[in-house]
Amino acid sequence: MAFDGAVFEAREINAWRGDRHILRDVSFSVRPGEFLKVTGPNGVGKTTLLRVICGLLPAETGELSWRGQSIRGRRDEFNFELGHLGHLNSLKGDLTARENLKFLAGLRTTLTAETIDSTLDRVGILSRGDLPARSLSAGQKRRLALARLLLADAALWILDEPVTNLDTAGIRLVEELIVDHVEQGGLAIAAAHQRLLDDAPCLRRLELEP
Repeated sequence: MAFDGAVFEAREINAWRGDRHILRDVSFSVRPGEFLKVTGPNGVGKTTLLRVICGLLPAETGELSWRGQSIRGRRDEFNFELGHLGHLNSLKGDLTARENLKFLAGLRTTLTAETIDSTLDRVGILSRGDLPARSLSAGQKRRLALARLLLADAALWILDEPVTNLDTAGIRLVEELIVDHVEQGGLAIAAAHQRLLDDAPCLRRLELEP
């Protein structure tokens, strides 16, 4: 997938949760090769912002643009270039790791057995490929969700607490995957409480306040 010109912009985003004004005139841009880390205390709206970007929640006011054009009326086109890793892994417990990738990632593209296996190997769970997802540990399930993100071949990654349930090696894997993605010209936005690429040259910060 060509990532050239893949600039994402948010302008004056406002969103409410019930009667609470969660996001107040939030504006930012992300360019190829950049990783934007969204930080702030619990309840400040980090997940809400990511869900607005993904179209899972509406913004009452504001504008989102992709490649220089508003995504209003172009949501399907934008979503095709969007890869989302939510706080939950959204796996099918009765399917094996390989079957989850073939079914979930395969909704976007045709996958070969070799591609699936190489991706499982990259995230460190190739030996668990034939196990039902429900039998995997919490960290292994997170790694499987990361494998699905890789297979999406998306220009823009949206990551909600991507290192949840991961040990030190798993956190390092997430950092390596993000750096590799942005070095290829991709973009990444993550909400994270933990340290995550805090000293990386590609890092930019967006601090949300109550």
